[in-house]
Parts: sequence; structure tokens; C-alpha cells
Amino acid sequence: MLAARFADRKIAILYDQSAYGAGLSKATKDALNEGGVHEAVYEAYDPAEVDFAEIAKRFKEAGIGVVYLGGYHTEAGKFISEAHQIEFKPQLVSGDGLATAEFWKIAGTAGEGTLMTFAPDPRKNEGAGPVVDKFRKDEYEPEGYTLYTYGAIQVWALAVQKAGTADVKDVIAALRANQFETVLGKIGFDARGDVTAPGYVWYVWKNGVYATVK
Repeated sequence: MLAARFADRKIAILYDQSAYGAGLSKATKDALNEGGVHEAVYEAYDPAEVDFAEIAKRFKEAGIGVVYLGGYHTEAGKFISEAHQIEFKPQLVSGDGLATAEFWKIAGTAGEGTLMTFAPDPRKNEGAGPVVDKFRKDEYEPEGYTLYTYGAIQVWALAVQKAGTADVKDVIAALRANQFETVLGKIGFDARGDVTAPGYVWYVWKNGVYATVK
């Protein structure tokens, strides 16, 4: 999407130095470059020492139109909030680290229109309804990776049932040979051991919640 949608804007890639943030940003940079677009800025930051006001000022002066932030919701929220305070309103783009209501609590209305990638929202799966309701009755919103964690435990438990034992080798064999109905839908594993489930999709933040980009 970055290469196709924002090729006419200056793009900055800003990332923390964690394996998550650096890896995500490197993959984004590679995909962007392969699409014939080259970023204007590729810059790391230290979450413990970063001055987002200073970075926002530099980016504004450089005419940056899109900021891809490889990091977590805390820094993303702070960055876009600081940027809007100096009337710098770039398109913010990030990854699944922003799939939490905490992002909006930090960013406020400055987070409006922020784009992020994340796996399909399992809360919308029909089979997940009863589990989602249980979480909500306990006043907990199962956002982000909550249901993915739940689904992983479901798969393991179902594989143990299939195998008739908790022996690791037998459970692995059961995982590879079967598909399982979970809160994530029906999933299995390919020859490499990767889960056979839908890939990542785009979301946009609006009015304090994120929704799939249509």
C-alpha cells in the first residue's frame, strides 16, 4: 500500500531498535524499495530517550508526508500527538503494535486516520461469539492478540485429544495431520509448520476504534 498509495509523498521510516520494530521496518523498507519507491528518512530511536517533538519538527521541515513507525503503541501515540501540536499532520502508518485501545488513549484525536497492519479481527468470527461475550462480561475487551492466544491453546488442547496423549511428538503429528475449529476459524498447519490462516490486512483508526480498510 505504501508504494502504491503514497508514492507522491516523502516517506520516513522511524523505528525502535527492538527485534520487532527493526525487523518490521526493514521488511517495510525492502517492500517499498521493490515497489520503486525510496524512503527519504530511515532512522532509529531509543524509546527511553527519544524526543518526538524534535523529530516531528525535523520531519515537518523536511516535508515528510508519511511516517512509518516500527515500534509500539506508546511511541506511536506520543509521536503523532507531538506532531499535531506543531501543526504537522503526516499520515502515520504502523504494524500490529497499535492494535490496542491504549494507542488512542495516548494519541487522542491526533490518531484519527492512522493506518496499521494486523491479522483479521477474530472477534468478528461467528464461532468466537460466546468467548468474546464471556470476556466482555468480565469487562475485558479481547482486542489485539487475546483471541489468537486463546486459539493457540485451543489448538494444543484439541491436538492432545486427537493424539490421546500429551507426548510432544505425538501432539506435533496430530497438529500436522488435522485441522481444528477454533475462535480463529478452522486452521491447520502446512509442511513448514506455518499456520494456514488468512494473512495480514489493513486497518484504520477512527473515532477511537480501528476497523478494516474497505
